[in-house]
Amino acid sequence: MNSSLSLLHPYPFEKLNQLFQDVQPAAMPLIPLSIGEPKHPAPEFVKQAIIDNFKHLSTYPNSKGLPELRQSIAHWLTRRFKLNTISAESQILPVSGTREGIFSFVQALINRDENPYVVMPNPFYQIYEGATLLAGATPYFINCTEENGYLGDFDAVPAEVWQKTALLFVCTPGNPTGAVLSKEQFKKLIALSDQYNFVIASDECYSELWFDEAPVGLLEVCAEIGRDNYKNCIVFHSLSKRSNLPGMRSGFVAGDANLLQPYLKFRTYHGAALPVQHQLASIAAWDDEQHVEENRQLYRAKFELFQNELGHLLPLQKPDAGFYYWLKVDNDEHFAKMLMEKAHIKVLPGRYLSRDTAQGNPGENHVRMALVADIAQCEQVIQRLKAIL
Repeated sequence: MNSSLSLLHPYPFEKLNQLFQDVQPAAMPLIPLSIGEPKHPAPEFVKQAIIDNFKHLSTYPNSKGLPELRQSIAHWLTRRFKLNTISAESQILPVSGTREGIFSFVQALINRDENPYVVMPNPFYQIYEGATLLAGATPYFINCTEENGYLGDFDAVPAEVWQKTALLFVCTPGNPTGAVLSKEQFKKLIALSDQYNFVIASDECYSELWFDEAPVGLLEVCAEIGRDNYKNCIVFHSLSKRSNLPGMRSGFVAGDANLLQPYLKFRTYHGAALPVQHQLASIAAWDDEQHVEENRQLYRAKFELFQNELGHLLPLQKPDAGFYYWLKVDNDEHFAKMLMEKAHIKVLPGRYLSRDTAQGNPGENHVRMALVADIAQCEQVIQRLKAIL
């Protein structure tokens, strides 16, 4: 077997199952807030689009995706991020969700003979690290703490690390912190990319879950500075969070055509093409904004409910965007066990999303609470928490 498999950490939810193995939960229905799986209803018109195109079950999908889907994505990107231009032909590729896309892009990008760094936030989406290790590169972690607004301190990265960096991951809005990068921070990262010749991969799959102001995106900043070739800039987007379609596994990667052309060659062999009926349903989803706004309204209502009802009992800090609370506690594992034992509520200890560094583990003494349950369940959570806090 691939020797790099031994470098992989157990996935956070494996660690969580281990934590709870001797816990006797409270005698009430479980409410899971640990996993970022949207529970709002999937749009009916998307379901219907899949049903209407069942005939394509007998059709092999093309790795590059349907031209109509790439054009739909190009129109959405242009509207949403005020782009000057983007080519549906050469600067957009559908992927089977951002998880698959991120993983496979790293495999295609990394030249393992150079043993480069992949710089990433800490805490982080575990696929960044796993893809890095299996591609033969070395992760370099930037701790995202309360002191730096949970955005990381890029100035603290030594020049010798940037010189060996092939790829920088950013996640904005962040998982699990909800922090959003500004235009100025993106411009700074683009300048670093030009100086040291590394690729920026911006994971923006939470970009449509915002409260007051839409988060800025990497391609949007490229457009503002006239970088319409998006040199060394790549973004990942998905319908999972935006449209409550995690089971459809539909997303895309967009940006620098010089990176996407060889990546398409990799994908042709990788064999992870999006089924045709899902591509056609994805067009319907990307072309509609009404269901997205309705989705945002549901999350706004839940965060407002939690702030009003629990703000005096817990140090709830509303995120910039996304659907997670990144909650400070005295001990993340003890807090998670207490909620399971006394309220049968499942949350995720922050240390499971982070790695130990010389400066400590930035996820310790935080828990991630995903407000993915419906309003009725959220009200149950609030009543249970009031009873035990």
